[in-house]
Amino acid sequence: MCRCAAGAALTALWWWAAARLLLAPDAGALEGAVAAGGWGLGVLPVHCLPKARADGALAAGRWRRAWRAARRPGAE
Repeated sequence: MCRCAAGAALTALWWWAAARLLLAPDAGALEGAVAAGGWGLGVLPVHCLPKARADGALAAGRWRRAWRAARRPGAE
C-alpha cells in the first residue's frame, strides 16, 4: 500500500513538472530536473536478472572464443 502511494505521488510530481515545462513560461531548472530524473528512472532496466540466471544467456567468454577462432589462419 505504501509503495503504491509513493509511486502515485512521484508520478503526479513528474506530470506536474512536465506540464509546467510545456505550459508555464516561468518554468525553470527544478521542473527540468524532476522531469529528466523521472524519465531517466522510467528507462532504467529494473527487471534484469544476473546473466547466470537469465533464460538464453550466453556463456561468459563465448564471443571472445568466437573472435579468436575466426582470426586463426585456416579457421572456417
